[in-house]
Amino acid sequence: MSVARVTEIISESKKSFEDAIVKGVKRANKTLDNVKAAWVKDQQAVIEDGEVVGFRVSLKITFVLKD
Repeated sequence: MSVARVTEIISESKKSFEDAIVKGVKRANKTLDNVKAAWVKDQQAVIEDGEVVGFRVSLKITFVLKD
């Protein structure tokens, strides 16, 4: 039997929402072991002077705890 935990992170990219998700998951893997899933809780476009300059996502990262 395994036990999982969920933590929330926010990631940002200048390219796209997809890139923000990939960057967030890669960063989570540096700190957390056994990452199994990422759920996109929220998306947000960053606006400056009427232009979209960034893409931000809130991710819920699921990882399995060690025995």
